[in-house]
Amino acid sequence: MYNSTRTLPSHLRQASTSSNSASTGQSPILLARINEKKAELENLKQLRDLSAGLAGQMQMLEEKLSTLSDGTEAVAMVLGNWHNVLRAISMASNTEDTKGDNSQQKDLPEPALPQTLVRIPTEHAPILQEASSGGNGE
Repeated sequence: MYNSTRTLPSHLRQASTSSNSASTGQSPILLARINEKKAELENLKQLRDLSAGLAGQMQMLEEKLSTLSDGTEAVAMVLGNWHNVLRAISMASNTEDTKGDNSQQKDLPEPALPQTLVRIPTEHAPILQEASSGGNGE
């Protein structure tokens, strides 16, 4: 009658065994690709961290440069005013010279140092210090 222990035809057996071998053959390739992608992910994470650090350093550099820029502007203002300061000193020196020539004070020796433009009395300094410290202590 009918044989119940029938086997599969040979071409079907080969297809199923080749698909099994193909799936096991792809497994190491897939594992290698997965490992490659994991390594790439780690590298991207490191790149992200390094980029964040670089961005932080750039922000600090920006702050330092803005401070430097502000300082440069202040120095430029001071240097711009130097011309006016030197002109005022020159004018003051010239007026002192003309006063000396008009009065014709020949018997006084010329001072070794140039005459100061701003005079600060120092003989009363100890008295002023005692008065200010005595007033604060009481």
